[in-house]
Amino acid sequence: MLGRDLAGEGASLIEALESLRATYLQLLGADPAYSDVLSLAQAWSESTLGYLHGISCADPMTGLASLAHLRSQLEDLYRGQGPEVGRVRHRYALVVVDLPSDPYVDRDVDSLARTLRLTRLGDATRTVFAGTETVASSGSHRVLVLAPRDERLGQRVALLRRMLDTLDLHGHLARVWIEGLPPGDAGAVALLDELARP
Repeated sequence: MLGRDLAGEGASLIEALESLRATYLQLLGADPAYSDVLSLAQAWSESTLGYLHGISCADPMTGLASLAHLRSQLEDLYRGQGPEVGRVRHRYALVVVDLPSDPYVDRDVDSLARTLRLTRLGDATRTVFAGTETVASSGSHRVLVLAPRDERLGQRVALLRRMLDTLDLHGHLARVWIEGLPPGDAGAVALLDELARP
């Protein structure tokens, strides 16, 4: 598609739209049809977002780290544990913030509303885990935190629960729990895959 090709060449959306208009004026003597403008803009946007998602560790809509970034962080930890197998699971844990879906509540919820809900979850989570912890999204309903397993972890999770109880999450109640990490990297990848399921 023209929009995708122009985005790939680095053209801005304005340049792409002007190019479409110039072509229409030259060939048909009229402005482009709305459906053609919409198609070009959509293809350009999808291509640009795909590029941005590919170079960023964070979702541009929510500001949360990607699941791929969290996986990379875990792989680095496991790789660094050396002969002390199991050290990672004793030093770190995953905090899971889950917003169970309800088909009756969600039937009229669009993708923007789901993104806003996830953003609220992420903001509250980052308020509590404001240090070097990795805070990532897992789908449109879950936030994962790679956090140090220390004496404050339980207190921080309790605080996060209280904060989430005050949020307007469109009829949903968030659940929060601490998920232990497995002893090896393969188990950690399997755990992340399981937590990524709806």
